[in-house]
Amino acid sequence: MKFTKKITALLLAGIMTLSACNTTDVVTTTGTEAPTIEATTTTEAAATTTTEAASTTTTEAASTTTTEVATATTSDTTTSAEETTTAATTTTTEQVTEAVTEAVTEVTTETSVQTEQSAEAADDEETAPFPGKGFNISGTKLYDANGNEFIMRGVNHAHTWFKGELHTAIPAIAETGANTVRIVLSNGHQWTKDSLDSILEIIDLCKEHKLVTVLEVHDGTGINDASVLEGIVDYWIEMKDALIGNEAYVILNIANEWYGDWGVDEWAEGYISQIPRIREAGIENLIMVDSAGWGQYPMSIAKRGADVLAADPLKNTMFSIHMYGTAGKTDKVIQRNIDNVQKQGLCVCIGEFGYNHSDGDVKEEFIMQYCTEIGVGYLGWSWKGNGGGVEYLDIAKTWDGSQLSSDWGEPLINGTNGIRETSEICSVFE
Repeated sequence: MKFTKKITALLLAGIMTLSACNTTDVVTTTGTEAPTIEATTTTEAAATTTTEAASTTTTEAASTTTTEVATATTSDTTTSAEETTTAATTTTTEQVTEAVTEAVTEVTTETSVQTEQSAEAADDEETAPFPGKGFNISGTKLYDANGNEFIMRGVNHAHTWFKGELHTAIPAIAETGANTVRIVLSNGHQWTKDSLDSILEIIDLCKEHKLVTVLEVHDGTGINDASVLEGIVDYWIEMKDALIGNEAYVILNIANEWYGDWGVDEWAEGYISQIPRIREAGIENLIMVDSAGWGQYPMSIAKRGADVLAADPLKNTMFSIHMYGTAGKTDKVIQRNIDNVQKQGLCVCIGEFGYNHSDGDVKEEFIMQYCTEIGVGYLGWSWKGNGGGVEYLDIAKTWDGSQLSSDWGEPLINGTNGIRETSEICSVFE
């Protein structure tokens, strides 16, 4: 601790002076070392503890040191010569004591001010929105460009496979009361590449209908190859003119479900290596990262999400869990999966979920309920166009939304804790 070292230096100087006066031996102590304060999740508690520890330790150090110096330097004197020496020693001791007291006061004051400033800064970092040109995270919360909290409510739209339905689907999705739409794109690795002009058209149409746009590339779904993720980032850098200037309206979900294995380190290192490239290209939009395990292994976020966030020079990356028959199979599992991420101080949403899937039943009602209770965003999969045996995941039976599916579309849109009941349009459109 700084104040302990400072007191020690002063005392040693005093001891040397006392020794020069031929005083009796002086025993010194620097006092008790201040305890190490472990970080807590509550800034206020940490600040209070640090202040009390600094104050208590400083006072005890000064008291102990002054007492021992005074005691040691006023040992028994029986002759007049010794009395003279003792008088000189006492004077010197008083000077040392006075200097120590001043040092203690100075250090205590400095520590208190620094602690208060640190507490205020930490509190601001955790709770204050960052109004600016785009979406920002603060702890577990998401804020829009006006500094207002934003909770996503919406659906996914499989644009890259149904490009001709764009101008029918987007207005219909907006009519549900949704505030967000997640758009499926392709970088050309597996399907037809979506061009810059087509992305700009999508963004403009979504803005017209007051929908926040989440853009994702689907070509890396379930793939572990880091070069595939690199190729997707190359695509975003190529398409950066669609992103730059639209920070208030567009969230960049880099790759859909990249890394299919239930692993942690390879998933994390993949994103750690690529996110800085996005920022170096001048792209400042909020980034969203899907968990490993086809989006259904949120433990990857809980264990290494903080490292992924730290790799972002702007510290503006949130995370997404996809909930089907694995990550969304029971109320307990759903709650644990979300809580484990939030306990790390990370912002998360449910980027995809359904009411059923090939891996089992999904507790979709609890997903919507719990997300509503704790203020977490959710996006249902998907508006229309599902095939390969999962056609039941169509939210709408028609592209214009005139008829919703009874098992999925109706509860998602019109049910308790559904989109129409809980969605609020982003304030950037007001």
